[in-house]
Amino acid sequence: MKGTLLFLWEIAKIVVISLMIVLPIRYFVFQPFLVRGESMEPNFQDGDYLIVDEISYRFGSPQRGDVIVFYSPTMPSQRFIKRILGLPGEEVVIENGIIEVKGEEGVQVLDESDYLSGAETIGDVKVFLGEGEYFVLGDNRDSSYDSRRWGPLQEEEIIGRVSLKAWPVVAFSIIETPAY
Repeated sequence: MKGTLLFLWEIAKIVVISLMIVLPIRYFVFQPFLVRGESMEPNFQDGDYLIVDEISYRFGSPQRGDVIVFYSPTMPSQRFIKRILGLPGEEVVIENGIIEVKGEEGVQVLDESDYLSGAETIGDVKVFLGEGEYFVLGDNRDSSYDSRRWGPLQEEEIIGRVSLKAWPVVAFSIIETPAY
């Protein structure tokens, strides 16, 4: 009987210590995200299992090209995945399938050929981003509910940056931010 109680005590200690290590990491550093829908195809497929880095943006700001997970501005109980194209203080103009970003460094036409293959950005949009606002688009421009429809994304709605594609195993990869 004493041996059984000691065994159960050791198991309880292991469980408590494990929870003390795992739970803070899960809730404050990294969290899983399961892709639902086709708004980020061809780069992220329905059912992909991603790891979201929640801590990087506590030490730095989101960058153009980062793939992020955030709370939907129109349905706060849902989480979305999109790519940041416009940063605070910039003006984003979409005309004739071309995305221009106007900022302190002048006008930049975004070349997305590294991660998009022939996708055309539909719509005519002209929006100025205030402090703490971002312009986000899905990679599958024809099937994405994004900033073209609901406007700028507020910084406080951002959960974190997608850092790793973990599932399916054959698609395992570290997610890099493209250079523009």
